Amino acid sequence: MSRRKTGHQTRNKPTLETGTAARNLATPKSTLGIPRTYIALICLVLVTSVGCWEQWSNDWFPQMKWQKSVQAFERVTWRGQIVGFLPPEGTVPIDGGEAFVSNVIDAASDGLVNPRTASLESLANGKVFFERYCATCHGMTGMGDGPVSMTGPINGPMAGVLAVAGPASIARVRSDGHIYTTIRYGRRRMPGYMRILSSDRWDIVNYVRYINNPNGSFK
Repeated sequence: MSRRKTGHQTRNKPTLETGTAARNLATPKSTLGIPRTYIALICLVLVTSVGCWEQWSNDWFPQMKWQKSVQAFERVTWRGQIVGFLPPEGTVPIDGGEAFVSNVIDAASDGLVNPRTASLESLANGKVFFERYCATCHGMTGMGDGPVSMTGPINGPMAGVLAVAGPASIARVRSDGHIYTTIRYGRRRMPGYMRILSSDRWDIVNYVRYINNPNGSFK
């Protein structure tokens, strides 16, 4: 004798179809059929990963933090020597810097007194700076026959380069202060060399005096 199922028993009995329908109602889906929770999670990962993205190509995705630059106080190799960077030209030191002296009024420049004694150390340093900055025009011996001078060994483009040594030396009739201010500010076609320290400029003056009279007194 078979039993008949009541309506109450039929409604309460769980089935596979009814369980799947309940889960579908509890998990909203997008139009693509992917659960919206998964889409939100994927978006969150993409957004947060952008902030941690690192550069992998300097050509396609350059970043400022990877640019090729020399940092402040970084020591660099120059002519085989490890040296620190000098301050930019025109930088004012903490002690106020060098006082201005007119290079137009001769009396102002002539009134300067050379504070550097013409010692062997001063002459050696002056020779180094003379050959570095002055010999290009005035020549290694100061005869006005440097590489850029027309009277030089390679017949350079500049005419009328003054000699600072020898019989025609302009330095013979100029004071130490005049030579110093000429090096500092420049004069006529000659550029100024304010990037040279004051003490080194005076050493150049001493060296110019020396090559004009190497066997006698020049101070």
